[in-house]
Amino acid sequence: MATISTYLKLLRAKQWVKNGFLFLPLFFDQKITDTHCLLLTLLGFVAFCLFASAIYILNDYNDIAKDRQHPEKRFRPLASGAVETKAAWVTMIMLFAVAVIISLWLPQAFLMIALSYVILNIFYSFYLKHVPILDITLVSMGFILRVFAGAVICAIVPSMWLVTMTFLLALFIALAKRRDDVLIFLESGKKMRKAIEGYNIEFLNIAMAVMAAVIIVAYLMYTTSELVMARFATHSLYFSTIFVILGLLRYLQLAFVEKTTGSPTDLVYKDLFLQLILIGWVGFNAVIIYFIK
Repeated sequence: MATISTYLKLLRAKQWVKNGFLFLPLFFDQKITDTHCLLLTLLGFVAFCLFASAIYILNDYNDIAKDRQHPEKRFRPLASGAVETKAAWVTMIMLFAVAVIISLWLPQAFLMIALSYVILNIFYSFYLKHVPILDITLVSMGFILRVFAGAVICAIVPSMWLVTMTFLLALFIALAKRRDDVLIFLESGKKMRKAIEGYNIEFLNIAMAVMAAVIIVAYLMYTTSELVMARFATHSLYFSTIFVILGLLRYLQLAFVEKTTGSPTDLVYKDLFLQLILIGWVGFNAVIIYFIK
């Protein structure tokens, strides 16, 4: 009989950290201290986690055969047989139903965005993830939808900078993940996904380097924008670029030197350097945005 731990793996609870992007509009709109908005966003976070978990189950069901050939994914509950297919389908339907019910307590636009995320991922799971370039683009679009979902909860209009930076960062991480898939193919001869036919190490190395450079330049443009400096009443936000550069360099080191970028969320949980950089970036921006005027 499957344990609670097994079901948490089925739901990919560790991946829920990705839904933290719902809080970004609240944070940068200086409303993170608004208790009402914060509670509503927390509710939206829970709903989005349930929607995402339902999609993860569908994706795992669709990839059972391929996951069994993967050095790490073969231990997933469905691939390993720890959870029966019927039980997984029941769980998926229950998650979706509860997520919809929770969403009804939030603005209607939230449910529309969440359902758009679900539909996008259904198409992704069954076909679009096999199309090179489009696959990583759609993964990045999923993060943008998270930002918009968090924004509509408290009627916030996310800035073009927030949307752009979210897309660029998600694309960078998706490229690193595809690079890991290509490395597995080169080492074992097994194709973990059809899309890797459109990638090779040289292309991915260059693409990651280019994306890292673009992210740094875009972030510098954001922090030195006249509108941004006027909005936060400070000229010191550009100092936070240090954390962005260090974070990107560390991720490139993990990809090129240690070759451990297969699971971005695992890196967040396990890599102390990345954790310190993330805490430093959030803390620095919080001080600048909320306390220094």
